[in-house]
Amino acid sequence: MPLETLPVNMSTTAANPEIAQYCLQTAKAARAASYQLAALDAEVKNRWLRHAAAALVAASSRIIEENQKDLAAAPDYGLSEAAIDRLRLDETRIQSIATGLEEIAMLPDPVGEVIEGHTRPGGLQILKRRVPLGVVFFIYESRPNVTADAAGICVKSGNAVILRGGKEAIHSSKAIVEVLGESAQECGVPKDAVQLVSTTDRQAVGEFLSLGELIDVTIPRGGEGLIRRVAAEATMPVIKHFDGNCHVYVDQHADIAMAVNIIENAKCQRMGVCNACESLLVHEKIAADAIPEIAKRLTERGVEIRADERAITWIDNALPATDEDWSTEYLGPTISVAVVGSIEDAAAHINRYGSHHTDAIVTGDLRAAETFTTLVDSAAVMVNASTRFNDGSVFGLGAEIGISTDKFHARGPCGLRELTTYKYIVRGDGHVRT
Repeated sequence: MPLETLPVNMSTTAANPEIAQYCLQTAKAARAASYQLAALDAEVKNRWLRHAAAALVAASSRIIEENQKDLAAAPDYGLSEAAIDRLRLDETRIQSIATGLEEIAMLPDPVGEVIEGHTRPGGLQILKRRVPLGVVFFIYESRPNVTADAAGICVKSGNAVILRGGKEAIHSSKAIVEVLGESAQECGVPKDAVQLVSTTDRQAVGEFLSLGELIDVTIPRGGEGLIRRVAAEATMPVIKHFDGNCHVYVDQHADIAMAVNIIENAKCQRMGVCNACESLLVHEKIAADAIPEIAKRLTERGVEIRADERAITWIDNALPATDEDWSTEYLGPTISVAVVGSIEDAAAHINRYGSHHTDAIVTGDLRAAETFTTLVDSAAVMVNASTRFNDGSVFGLGAEIGISTDKFHARGPCGLRELTTYKYIVRGDGHVRT
């Protein structure tokens, strides 16, 4: 069933066979496209990325016109001013989207890379070669720029992608995908390499999640409720993170001025992101000196502090923390603060209450840093650096499709390499096993 024939909104009161059929055909088309993509040269994929970038800029007025429809409907969805701003597109933002595709084109293509190889005593050659995952089902929030970013990352890594964006951006995303599809046809990329789910009905998500024989991996990016639903229903692997309760631990050997600056940046540079600091731990031997300085800086930035019974004695206007605060991702101007007796206590607290996303230590002692990085079970562990640095582009990985707190198959920023797997290529010369 063609994308444009299915209504954007359909009833959610009962299962709709048209939606089920649409999802099945979409997944089959993506599977067929994935086999063609796997054989494409990097030159073809890069040509498409650059052509698509130019085409998006050329189609700015058309995309902005569709974006206006989403903006007009935004109040009905209860979007905040910040969310509406993230939804809004103009010529500058479309140029930024295009630049993102051009940057992906400049990244090394991981497909075909020989990871390792060796020759056995009998002359048999064993190669381990990087290959695409196949078909990616990507569920994401209402940000039109993510539509192009995800499409570019997936196709560059040789994967077909099924995009399920938020209903709030459906018109904007549809316009972007149409431009990407037009460019694909001109550049020799399969037209079904990038497909947008045209219905916002929740049934469609369940249908796609049931198609494990056609879809290789699902990547949900959104609220915890969505991600838990996906993890529970998916019949294929899921790359996910539930939340970003990130910690900074100030060790007894920390430079207090450094700690204040790192915590301010980690908490305040952008509060509504998954790698922002939500919890602060301070060693008891430095607490009396460090906590007042840290609290003063955070209070000046409008941050509410919820502290345990020891930390609260050094903080004016702090609120008593509850057990719930230790595991809360605030995504706003609130932070929890606790005093700990040792680096081992800090690690135990983080492993119990944290989300295994990003955690940091501030210390001048190398042994303390090594102990912390060993004990803390997180995707990224920072030493004397802000948690805000856990980002694919900052790590030099290029664009990313998300940050995973899983251990299989990807962990941390998921860029091009994380959207690949490997196969063994074995070369012989008439070899038979005896």
